[in-house]
Amino acid sequence: MRHAHTVEQVRAAEAELMARLPAGTLMQRAATGLAVTCAGLLPRVYGSRVLVLAGSGDNGGDALYAGARLARRGARVRAVLLSPQRVHAHALAALRAAGGGVTQDRTEFERADLVLDGIVGIGGRGGLRPEAQPYAGMARRGPVVAVDVPSGVDADTGEVAGVALRADVTVCFGTHKPGLLVDPGASYAGVVRLVEIGLTLPRAPVTALQHADLAALLPHPGAESDKYRRGVVGIAAGSARYPGAALLAVAGALRGGAGAVRYAGTAAEEVVRRFPEALVTGGGPAGAGRVQAWVVGPGGGHGAGEALAQALATGVPVLVDADALTELAGLGPAALAGRTAPVLLTPHTGEAARLLAGLDGGAPPSAESLGAARLATARRLAAGYGATVLLKGSTTVVADGSAAVRVNPTGTPWLATAGSGDVLSGLAGSLLASGLSPLDAASGAAYLHGLAGRRAARDGAPVTAMEVAGALRGAWRAVRRDAG
Repeated sequence: MRHAHTVEQVRAAEAELMARLPAGTLMQRAATGLAVTCAGLLPRVYGSRVLVLAGSGDNGGDALYAGARLARRGARVRAVLLSPQRVHAHALAALRAAGGGVTQDRTEFERADLVLDGIVGIGGRGGLRPEAQPYAGMARRGPVVAVDVPSGVDADTGEVAGVALRADVTVCFGTHKPGLLVDPGASYAGVVRLVEIGLTLPRAPVTALQHADLAALLPHPGAESDKYRRGVVGIAAGSARYPGAALLAVAGALRGGAGAVRYAGTAAEEVVRRFPEALVTGGGPAGAGRVQAWVVGPGGGHGAGEALAQALATGVPVLVDADALTELAGLGPAALAGRTAPVLLTPHTGEAARLLAGLDGGAPPSAESLGAARLATARRLAAGYGATVLLKGSTTVVADGSAAVRVNPTGTPWLATAGSGDVLSGLAGSLLASGLSPLDAASGAAYLHGLAGRRAARDGAPVTAMEVAGALRGAWRAVRRDAG
């Protein structure tokens, strides 16, 4: 599991550790790890041109000390001091003692073989200050390495309030920062590398699954299993206008680990023709038979409201997607009040805007503003509706109303294609029916779905949603194999 901690948590852990160590030890640990990473990115250290963009305080100090280490190995290191009056004096002295120097020539940025971004640390808020902004738009020859977080990115949220410097590699110390895992900040971070410096940290408020974590969650039938013990997932999806949504949701569900898929809706004939293993009925959830979880809404059209009401009247978990989310937004959280079985909502940002408006009756916020604040959006929806929320997008975020949030590290822009969300809903519903908690089902489905998207698009060509569904089996197998 990849763990990310807030700035407040990191600061407290640093203070506790520094109280037990000789002065400067923690900064030297960070600078050493940073310098090692930089050295590995250069074809050779000796003779390379390195530029340090040094802001005030410890972040600039880390970068200057790392520059001093590279200078001692023969690199030509120059530093631009963005706040000369507040520069870390000891670190600057170390750089000069190692043969480095100070420059105000901005063209050094374009000529450098490597740039160290030490402008703003994890406590920074807002975009780059005017004196640093020109560097964000300049061409560069070599990689930019961010110190702990790219300057201009909010370390806690990933929000980018103004101009930010885009990194090729970000070296973070002690723990990941939430803003490095969540867009838009994640798109500025490049490859993230963690340097351990000995911090003792509390439970992480933001986590991301890795292969081994998902492998431990995925259902695996035993000797006594039959299709009913493995779980039956119900799919109430599709309409005369959108019959394909039913096929795609069923395709995802069939590859999600449940023992059987029961379809209820107007596309029964199309579903059984394409997937003869599916159990079908032309009615709604109320008369479909026993299931362990329902998926309601993909392509549901005008019938989504009735299907939602019938599914919520059952005593099993319900995944609400697409048209059913629009119906729920009109009803508000009262529609879920008193329900003992869990509910999983799977909105994109446009649907999230409607759901938020359903909380207070106000005008929907813009989808763009919600996409820029994904952690806060998912948490607010989860708390307001008393449900688990899978907020889809360039970074998928899962929140369940507790303090912890999971972000999804897999995916590809090619997944932005019609029907992709229907496949995801069917997959997540199948995992729910097999017995996973909503948090595990949602984050596990997002991980597999993103991995399948990558596999389907690995030749660089566009993919269809059905091709993503077809790649799920290989993604599942890869997770099991790579996890050992």
